[in-house]
Amino acid sequence: MIKITFPDGSVREFEAGVTGLQIAESISARLAQDVLACSVNDEIVELNRPIMEDSTIRLHKWEDEQAKHAFWHTSAHLLAEALQELYPNIQFGIGPAIENGFYYDVDPGETTIKEGDLANIEKKMAELAAKKEALVRQDISKEDALKMFGDRGETYKCELISELEDGTITTYTQGAFTDLCRGPHLASTAPIKAIKLTAVAGAYWRGQEDRKQLTRIYGISFPKKK
Repeated sequence: MIKITFPDGSVREFEAGVTGLQIAESISARLAQDVLACSVNDEIVELNRPIMEDSTIRLHKWEDEQAKHAFWHTSAHLLAEALQELYPNIQFGIGPAIENGFYYDVDPGETTIKEGDLANIEKKMAELAAKKEALVRQDISKEDALKMFGDRGETYKCELISELEDGTITTYTQGAFTDLCRGPHLASTAPIKAIKLTAVAGAYWRGQEDRKQLTRIYGISFPKKK
C-alpha cells in the first residue's frame, strides 16, 4: 500500500499503481466526471498515470490553470491528428498550450492552409474527439525515436530529437497520430466538446528568421459548448 496526501493534509492508503482517476472515483462519481488532470508531487500528470509511491496529490477541474493547460495541450495534438488526416504529406513542428488556447506550427508542403479551411479542420477535430481516443504515453530511446520520425519524413521532429538526451524521450499516441511530447495531457479526447480555430499565421521555425516559415494555426477549446 502507498500513502496519498491530499491538499487538506488528510492521508489515505491505496494500492500501488493507483491512478488519479481512481482516487477521484473513490471520493465521488461527480468529481471523477469533472476532474481533467492531477498533480502528483507538484508535477502535472495524466489521470491514468500509475502512482507507485507515497505521494501528494491535487485533482484539477476546468477552473484550474493546470487543467486548462492539459486540456489545450491535448487539443493541439487533436488539431495535428486532424491535419494528418486531411493533409497526408504535412510535417509538424511544435504544438503547445498557450495562455488562452493552443497552436500548432506545421509545414503543409505545396499546400496552403487558409482561414477558409479552418471550419473543415474543426469538423474533423470534433469527429476525432467524439471517438474518445485514449492518449497513450510511451518512453522511447533516442535511436528508436529518430527512426520512427525519420521513417515518416518528419525532419522538424528529428531536429528536436537530436538535441535530447537518451532516456528522456516520450511520445503520446491517440488514434493514428503519434507525437514527440513530454505531456501532460488529458487521459482521452472525450472531454473536448467545443472547438474553435481562430487564426492562421506565419511563424519561422524555432523563431529564427533564416529558417523556413511554417504555418501556425491557433485555436481554443472547451469542455462545454455553452
